[in-house]
Amino acid sequence: MSSRQPKRTAVRRPRPSRPPAAPPAAGAGLTVASIGTTEHLAFVRAQRSVSFLQTPAWGRVKTEWRGESVGWFDGPRLVGAGLVLHRPVPRLERYTLAYLPEGPTIDWTGEIDAWLDPLAAHLEARGAFAIRLCPPVRMDTWSAEQVKEGAADPDIRRLTDIPGRSPDPVGAHVSGRLRDAGWLPQSPEDGFGLGQPQFKYEIPLAGRTEDDVLAGMNQLWRRNIRKAEKEGVVVAIETDLPAFHDLYVHTAERDRFIPRPLRYFESMFEAMGAEDPERIKLYVARHGSDPVAATILVRVGAHAWYSYGASSTDKREVRGSNACQWAMIRDSLAAGCDVYDLRGITPTLDADDPHVGLIRFKVGTGGRAVRYVGEWDLPLRPMVYRAFDLYMRRRGR
Repeated sequence: MSSRQPKRTAVRRPRPSRPPAAPPAAGAGLTVASIGTTEHLAFVRAQRSVSFLQTPAWGRVKTEWRGESVGWFDGPRLVGAGLVLHRPVPRLERYTLAYLPEGPTIDWTGEIDAWLDPLAAHLEARGAFAIRLCPPVRMDTWSAEQVKEGAADPDIRRLTDIPGRSPDPVGAHVSGRLRDAGWLPQSPEDGFGLGQPQFKYEIPLAGRTEDDVLAGMNQLWRRNIRKAEKEGVVVAIETDLPAFHDLYVHTAERDRFIPRPLRYFESMFEAMGAEDPERIKLYVARHGSDPVAATILVRVGAHAWYSYGASSTDKREVRGSNACQWAMIRDSLAAGCDVYDLRGITPTLDADDPHVGLIRFKVGTGGRAVRYVGEWDLPLRPMVYRAFDLYMRRRGR
């Protein structure tokens, strides 16, 4: 697609509703068992949305882990599912950390012990010394306006210091029940660890048009989108991963982060594309024949994620990165998505913190900052868990 196409502002056709994971009947006992990838994928497709980290394909991307699809059964009926990534313990390979990133996909609104107790029994029997999960449940939400006001207040240093946030009762319930059941919170103070970020930035799309989303952006974002169009930047969906990786490595060198190898992205596209041809796409912004930015979009049902991005140092003034973002947002709207997910942020609003630029960039899109419940561990074999925790601390987690 081209950034110079006319805006698609027509009303979208409503997507057919998808049933959520059904809660267990009163007094019924749930069981957990391994399931096949076909059964797991069918469950994913029956939901309105599931994290891409909870799809069977993600287990094939994370080759250093052993993937297992598990299902919750109410009698013969599959009512929940999850992807478990098993990580062996160094020198104790018969034990594993069982990790469910941004999962599992269950009913988090009710009595969660009925869901998690059989999961613990199943994974302990399969050699897990601990379970780490990351419930896809929000704790707090802040509007773009609240974030901007907080950033302008010298007495406010973090998102959690902002008054008037919107707490989610389900998030409070889940967090409280996990703590009462002996689960240990793992999310670091800055919101980033080796796992999934607790704080994210999202643009709600449900019921909105392109004009609505554009109007929600700040003046700088709108100006940059128009600038890219005026400069003749064209955004298209491409398949040249080596070219993307060259630009990505250049970005890593400039911005001082460690890049992933090309094979990682090839595995992502191979596994996720085989599961669904619409699951993952590479967007490339070109000025003339020069690639000036590239981004990767992932979509599962009604949720779209900005996954990776890269940009050239030359020609930054043509605003290729903004053009790529706008193209992905427009395509997510056209696909009937509810959310465009810009992924992780740190909760800092301190002007002296080098990470504050990340949230300032994302807040310009409008949208909202969100705190999720975060990651939690349940030790099943405490001695092995303590040894593993010590090992991770020594290597800087």
